[in-house]
Formats: sequence, C-alpha cells, structure tokens
Amino acid sequence: MTYEEVLQKSKEFIGAKCKSCTVCNGLACKNMIPGPGSKGSGTVANRNFEAWQKIFVNMDTIYGHGEIDTSLNLFGHVFKLPVFAGPVGSVNFHYGDKYDDTVYNDILVHACAENGIAAFTGDGVNIKVMEAAGKIIKDVGGIGVPTVKPWNFETIVQKMNLVKDAHPFAMAMDIDGAGLPFLKNMQPPAGSKSVEELREIIKYAETPFIVKGIMTVRGAKKAVEAGASAIVVSNHGGRVLDGCPATATVLPEIADAVGDKVKIIVDGGIRTGVDVFKALALGADAVIIARPFVNMVYGAEAEGVKIFIDKLQSELSDAMAMTGAKCLKEITRDMVRFNV
Repeated sequence: MTYEEVLQKSKEFIGAKCKSCTVCNGLACKNMIPGPGSKGSGTVANRNFEAWQKIFVNMDTIYGHGEIDTSLNLFGHVFKLPVFAGPVGSVNFHYGDKYDDTVYNDILVHACAENGIAAFTGDGVNIKVMEAAGKIIKDVGGIGVPTVKPWNFETIVQKMNLVKDAHPFAMAMDIDGAGLPFLKNMQPPAGSKSVEELREIIKYAETPFIVKGIMTVRGAKKAVEAGASAIVVSNHGGRVLDGCPATATVLPEIADAVGDKVKIIVDGGIRTGVDVFKALALGADAVIIARPFVNMVYGAEAEGVKIFIDKLQSELSDAMAMTGAKCLKEITRDMVRFNV
C-alpha cells in the first residue's frame, strides 16, 4: 500500500470527527471536541500547520559528497529518525471505536520499535490504560515513553509504578493537559504544578523525564530548574487553550534560551520530513507527530505505521541532501528562511 491508500482506507474506520484529510491541517475538524479538533475558535491546530508552511528551505548542493545519516542518539538509544509518535488517549472516543487505547498502543508501540523509532503512550481516567502501556513497552525492551497526565501526586505515583517495571528509556508528562475537565475537580487537586512539585515527580521517575507543553522561555527555564531531561514545545494541538501561538514561532527563542541545557522536542502541525528538517533547523533535537499516526493505524495498522515512517525518512533525507547536511548536527538555522 501507499501512504495515500492507507489514508483513504482509514476513512472507513476513523469515525465522524476526523476526516482523514489529504492535508491534515486542523480545518475540517475544528471545534470537534471530543475529536481531534482544537478548542474555542478552532484556529490553533491550523495555525500550527500553517506556520511550518511559511518557513522555506535554502537549497545548496555545493558540498562534498557523502552518505546521509538521519539517526538520532537520545538518552543512550539510537533511533532511525528524530521523530516520535505522539501520545493519544481515548482513541475510541475521539477517533472511532475500531480500537481502544490498549489495542491502539499495542499496534503503535510495536510498529514504531520495529521500524527504528519510539512511540509515546497516552493516559486517561482508566488505570488499566497505563497498566497495559507498561506491559507493551516492556515487550519492546523499553523503547517507548509512557506519558502521565498532571494528576495529583498520589495518582502520578500510582501510574508511574505501573510502568517502572518496563524500564522505559524515558517517561513524560503532558503538563499542558492541566486544563482538561476530568482533572479540574480531583481531590487532592490536580493540574498545574509548581517547580518544586514537578521536581519531586521527576525525581520519583528515576529515568530521563520529558515535560511536554512548554510554550514560553519562562516555562522552559522552570522545567529545566525542576530537572527535566527534555521539553516538548507544544500547545496540545490547540485542544486546551484557544489563542495560542504556533509552536514553530516560539521554538527558536526557547531553543536559544535552554537548548544547551535540555533536549528540545517540538510538535504541532508537523506532517512531512521537510517539516522535520525545518524544526531541527530552528533548534529542535527531535519532533513528535501524533494525528497522522492515528490515521496510519486505523488504515493499515503496523503496515501503515511503517509506510509513514519510511515516507518521513525519505523526505528528511532528501531535504538534507539538497541543503548539504549529512547528519542531523549539520542542520543549521541558516538553512531555512521565513516567509514574512
């Protein structure tokens, strides 16, 4: 199957909210929550996507010939691409009832590990989701990132304990989920975390910890102060706060401020290997892509995941070859320009 065929096939199973659009830009699904759409005006997901389209790549093929290396070394593990599949929770609620979270994570985590990258797993109210994620990640030798929501500390500890035996190469918290409705009325309180509270959580993890949901230099510095090993520049796809800027627009200033202290990952509207190249040129070490992987799983399960990963690698390799970057470290900011 081709990528286009998998995308078309996914329309049979994906449900009414996601349209499996040829261009996943957040327009056809705007305001569809539950679903993949963004909150309020429904403009943030599209803003994320459009920001990458306003960045152009500077072609330069006058350089010494050599092999292109797209591999990433992160926390002692080598990945084929600087790309991770993002955490998605309640897939049957948001995307259609063909899969529940456990089956979706099982397909995605195994397929990603088999094809040289890693997947983040989502979290939800049902404790069995995290329990199953731990078993799945253990089955692939720890090549997965369990992602916990910013519950109260007791719940976070309970969920972390369910995945520690899997020895994941990293854990994460999507702290940008603090405003989700099911967290607001928890007792003890859940949601936002102080630097001290986040430091305690990171210490308990006992493994490299990724804080997802950073959109300002101030927030990035606080995550570093708390002991994060990596941050994800992310606005949760526009699903938690209307009016956010695009992740591409804040990435350079955050990378300039803390890029020498912590690994920088970015998500939001990244759809191609060329977009990945642009993100790395702006200071990211890696990217997360979420929604397109949902379509790939719903359309062709593990085969769809492989097809998408191969597509991303081909596009990234081509962009590197046409700009003179033989490895990821050679991708520099002067290789892109903004269309202003």
